[in-house]
Amino acid sequence: MHFSFDVSGPTQPQPPVPTDVPADALELLRQILDVQKEQYALTRAVAIANDQGQKWRHFLSKWNDEYPNVAHDCKTVLPLIERAYMDLMRDLTEKLTDDPDAIDNEFTLGEFLDRYGMKLNQ
Repeated sequence: MHFSFDVSGPTQPQPPVPTDVPADALELLRQILDVQKEQYALTRAVAIANDQGQKWRHFLSKWNDEYPNVAHDCKTVLPLIERAYMDLMRDLTEKLTDDPDAIDNEFTLGEFLDRYGMKLNQ
């Protein structure tokens, strides 16, 4: 004995496919596509302009003939600069931890910024 069961879910009627698309809709879609292409080009230009690594690579390659060892020297000195920055951050946090009132009034805030502000900004 062989039985065959055909189980299928309920079918939903498909919406009718429009065969005639108005010319206004096609023109609107073309305009949207043009705007999206323009936005893509602008976004890409902004990303390239804000790529700091690319700026430095270009700067170093431009002066590579006159200063051939600068890139290597920068790589050598970078850990020392990072350590100095971390020492400054440690001093800053210790100062604020030891004396939470160090920046409560305008005078102490000015003194604090005079001592640490420019260094951190650099």
